[in-house]
Amino acid sequence: MLHVVLIEPEIPQNTGNVARTCLAAGARLHLVEPLGFTIDSTALRRAGMDYWEQCDVRRWPSFEALRTEAAPGARFHFLTTKSSRSYWDARFMDGDYLVFGRETRGLPESLLAVETERLLTIPMQPSARSLNLATSVGVVLYEACRQLRSSQSP
Repeated sequence: MLHVVLIEPEIPQNTGNVARTCLAAGARLHLVEPLGFTIDSTALRRAGMDYWEQCDVRRWPSFEALRTEAAPGARFHFLTTKSSRSYWDARFMDGDYLVFGRETRGLPESLLAVETERLLTIPMQPSARSLNLATSVGVVLYEACRQLRSSQSP
């Protein structure tokens, strides 16, 4: 199973869309607090539609708490615009965590500073500042799914 981590998401519609994408891909969604909305938010449920109750969602008080509970040797990939290494160059494995930051600020600088070997980006034209969070999750999650499927083929 792949894992998608949203650190301090701010926009309920994005989180709802990410949850629906995770459900479709068979991935678990981890939400790291504080959240910029309540889970019972109408906007969140609307974006997740009637799928929210079926989604495998875990909430964490901090990223450190999530990391402590992760399986030994779990690999974390940190998606940011502040990297030159494309997600195309990553080799994803079952059990990997795909970590995304806030919509307005991305991942915390303190995390980027210590995870330099695991930073990935989605290539974009220079005039594009960033992609929507839900779009970014979909792009990278489905590449990871594609790789896992390819590695399992006879």
